[in-house]
Amino acid sequence: MRIKSLELRAKVVVEGLWKGMHRSPYHGFSVEFSEYRAYVQGDDPRYIDWKVLARSDRTYIKKFEDETNLRCQLVIDHSKSMGYGSLGFTKADYAATLAATLASFLMKQGDAAGLTTFADGIEDHLPARNRPGHLRRLITELERPAKAAGTSLAVSISQLADLLRKRGMICLISDLLAPVEHLEKQLALLGAMGHDLVLFHVMDRAEIDFTFDKSAHFRDLESGTERFIDPQIAREAYLKRLQAHRDTIQTACDRHNVEYHFCPTDRPLEEVLFDFLSARQRKKAGKSSAIAA
Repeated sequence: MRIKSLELRAKVVVEGLWKGMHRSPYHGFSVEFSEYRAYVQGDDPRYIDWKVLARSDRTYIKKFEDETNLRCQLVIDHSKSMGYGSLGFTKADYAATLAATLASFLMKQGDAAGLTTFADGIEDHLPARNRPGHLRRLITELERPAKAAGTSLAVSISQLADLLRKRGMICLISDLLAPVEHLEKQLALLGAMGHDLVLFHVMDRAEIDFTFDKSAHFRDLESGTERFIDPQIAREAYLKRLQAHRDTIQTACDRHNVEYHFCPTDRPLEEVLFDFLSARQRKKAGKSSAIAA
């Protein structure tokens, strides 16, 4: 995160991820099989499912989708609260780097990536593409400073549903520091449209642990409201409410099959990306098992 250039930061993370994945089982991430069909003479025997053959004495092969099967829309929170940071960089910096890294990795795999930014509504929208110059344009959009606005998850996700008519993956990156009463309804809407949802919940370590030790005025970045708080008195209640907030989000994600990743900003991004890939592989394995059964 000390690297000034967002493009270079993303490149460094992706290179580190590739090295960590060397000789691992994660090959051909972008290529997913859509169905099984009976083997016919001339089919490539490499795609025979030997487990199905052993269990049923029938020969099936995995029918693969093309290499650009995945269409991923990166949806980034640009509200004022993302401007907070206690580690020399902000949550917005971390989110932008995560998005740039995801886009770089997916496009290297032959997939398409797009970008949508939001605060109290959709700000900018770049449809998913995989063509020369697209990654650079996407990173340029990520480098633009966030507009001064509060957060409206319900309005923003509702607008997003109108923009994304083609099914694909949606990666929502936000600190989720907003009422989430309507979040579950919006997640259900996107899921019903056939989208594969991934939620990256970004928070600064100081917000998570409430490590402040001196009484001070705390200012809400979105509303401007100030309160004088003694951390020794407020910490227990704050942590309890934060945990309840996170539990509500986790429950909504579990109920609607949304992949959830909690991302403290002091966590190395290559670890976040590796967990994301691991979850995708487990999901693919589950789908193949269900089809085979």
